Amino acid sequence: MNTLSTGDYAVFFIYFVIVSAYGYWIYKRKHNGDATSKDYFLAEGSLTWWAIGASLIASNISAEQFIGTSGSAFKMGLAISTYEWMAAATLIIVAIFFIPIYLKNKIFTMPQFLHQRYNGTVAMVMAIFWLLLYIIVNLMSILYLGALAISGISGLDVTLCITLLAVFAVIITLGGMKVIGYTDVIQVAVLILGGLMATYLALNLISEKSGTTGLLNGLNIMRREASDHFHMILKKDNPNYMDLPGLSVLIGGMWIVNLNYWGCNQYITQRALGANLKTARAGLLFAAFLKLLMPVIVVLPGIAAYLLYQKGMFHEEMLSAKGVVDPNKAYPSLLNLLPNYLKGLSFAALTAAIVASLAGKANSIATIFTL
Repeated sequence: MNTLSTGDYAVFFIYFVIVSAYGYWIYKRKHNGDATSKDYFLAEGSLTWWAIGASLIASNISAEQFIGTSGSAFKMGLAISTYEWMAAATLIIVAIFFIPIYLKNKIFTMPQFLHQRYNGTVAMVMAIFWLLLYIIVNLMSILYLGALAISGISGLDVTLCITLLAVFAVIITLGGMKVIGYTDVIQVAVLILGGLMATYLALNLISEKSGTTGLLNGLNIMRREASDHFHMILKKDNPNYMDLPGLSVLIGGMWIVNLNYWGCNQYITQRALGANLKTARAGLLFAAFLKLLMPVIVVLPGIAAYLLYQKGMFHEEMLSAKGVVDPNKAYPSLLNLLPNYLKGLSFAALTAAIVASLAGKANSIATIFTL
């Protein structure tokens, strides 16, 4: 993108101030009260079902994933939606089978579950493993890759982006799970709004390129002229088959990965562990519903960018430093077409995704270490 105006930065700054002020207000209120550690880390009884659902999505999606998924859609099409829709099915399974067990046995962390199921040694080994994984791999990669994405869009120095993202995430984290949960609602709302704007822009642009108007016309044109990008199950002769090997990925490895991520991941399950069963289940089902919408927000723009590229657009914008087409530049190229102020809001949406992931990860690390 790299063409943010003063107005765009103003929109982003206003967003930053509002969310940071809210996080600080929650922190001061809880700091002066009698909140327990479980209330701080789990927001016991404080999060509504819609806050739990929004927080799950905010924790799951970061900027590099947002951009990467659109890039994969540019390359392989609708098939990449498998990850989103399979996640929705997995969340339903977790809501029915996993969460009742955790809440019945008063499980607050995954090491605690292993301690009850096996012994303290297993729990300690896995706690150390998860802490190292979250800190060295997850937290650092989210921060660095997120900063690279923001730098590529805004033109800001990567080091400055890392610093700003870290400070913003710390402010949100200080309020505990309650402030993380409710600020995640804001983050997800902005994220969805920004994604819908990109989809609207892309479909309208496709319509205009074909001499018509309207979103449905744009979608029909895209389905007709990029029909090879509208297959959910890839055949063996597809050049992207090894990335998503047909039905085998649906009935095999993806279930294992999803059940581990959504059902046994402290970073994710923690959102629901402080609620009662009814609220926790409703939150998980709401997250599943939002997951069904994700392809509209992140996949369709990628397919649209592919078709627009075929029609002669984005040829310079999508070139990498090596002079080859970089699919990960599809989404930033679309955002560059947004008018001023809306571009700033989309920039804030991507930043919100990173901050939500960072804050949630930091809180989960502290929870495993403390509880």
